[in-house]
Amino acid sequence: MWRLGFFFHEMAFGLLSVFLPLYVMIIGDSIVWVGIMTATAMFLAIPASFLWGYTCDKTRRYKRYILISFLASTTILYLFTLTTSVGLLTILYAVMSILHAAHEPPKNVLIAELYSRQEWEKAFALYEGFTETGWLIGLLLGFLTSSYGFKPTSILLLCSGLNLIALAASLILITDPLFIFERSLVSIEKTINFACKGIAIASKILDGLPVNERPKKDNLSAFCSGLVLFSLATSILFTPLPIFFSKDLSLSVSAVFAMYVLNSGGGVVGYFLASNKSTYQSEKPHVSRIVIFRGALAFSLMAATLMSAYSVVLSTIILTLMGFAYALFLVYTLSLSMELIPIGRAGLFNVLVGLGGACGSFVGPFLAQTLGFMHVFLIAGLIFFIAYVTFRISVQ
Repeated sequence: MWRLGFFFHEMAFGLLSVFLPLYVMIIGDSIVWVGIMTATAMFLAIPASFLWGYTCDKTRRYKRYILISFLASTTILYLFTLTTSVGLLTILYAVMSILHAAHEPPKNVLIAELYSRQEWEKAFALYEGFTETGWLIGLLLGFLTSSYGFKPTSILLLCSGLNLIALAASLILITDPLFIFERSLVSIEKTINFACKGIAIASKILDGLPVNERPKKDNLSAFCSGLVLFSLATSILFTPLPIFFSKDLSLSVSAVFAMYVLNSGGGVVGYFLASNKSTYQSEKPHVSRIVIFRGALAFSLMAATLMSAYSVVLSTIILTLMGFAYALFLVYTLSLSMELIPIGRAGLFNVLVGLGGACGSFVGPFLAQTLGFMHVFLIAGLIFFIAYVTFRISVQ
């Protein structure tokens, strides 16, 4: 039940994710403003994520930071309704992103400490599937509000109200765990296992037996680099994508929302599949496969664009499969991050994802404005391929 507040929070941001780029495009009259707003917000959220993660682990208090995040989102989204200045909206959005980041590290730690390591994949998958359902409903709300001609201020007030419900639900339902030790036990277990493998190999060598193996230690640097690259490619692709559907494919706002509903639906299926299939240590070989699959989908958007008669249908299918692939990727990498990243640095996962996302959120619209969307799809696909190679190194 403690997840209920996050459900309403994701409803609000699901609606906002498609509405805001289109709204900024209208009042700013340039796709570059979308990139400036998103990139500024994400760059500022990077140190904030690290700070929130360090602080919540240091104080061992998690609920208060979740409440700060939801309260800030409620207030600032209401302030959005009081201006149509794209500059002021950019400043407000940047401030909101700093405070909004406060809920991510505590949420990840809560799941890691409330469940054993063997249950992390399932717990993360259930959480993400539940909240992705909220995101999907938010997209459906966007489809309905745009179909019925709601004013932008009314949509922003709806987003603010949903965050207010999330704040109230979290205040009542979330409690901090009494004991915090699961991540420490996992770290100790990994150290002991590595030492035991080393001793076993050394014994074989001393006994003159052939040795065809060596102890392998997880490559944290490669894992972190893979996260940044994957997030970079995703942000390059997805930041300007609503505008591609709206302008290049000449779809209405409600039709764009409908496409993202299917994308979110693919994510929901992926999360619940992961919750049924995931087992301890099963995620490592799958991460790189998912990354290369997502890269292939990015290249497929180029083909879909050239096939004008079927571009909308093919783009919808590709978008749905991308949602499915991202769901599996997020579950596996979140579980691995809780295992690999040291205690006290719980915000590092969000820092890495934010770093790639911030760079990509500016690069994507800039490429779309100057070179066109074909270059956006090509470059995103190439970066996905580099991320695939990096993850292969990290989890081999």
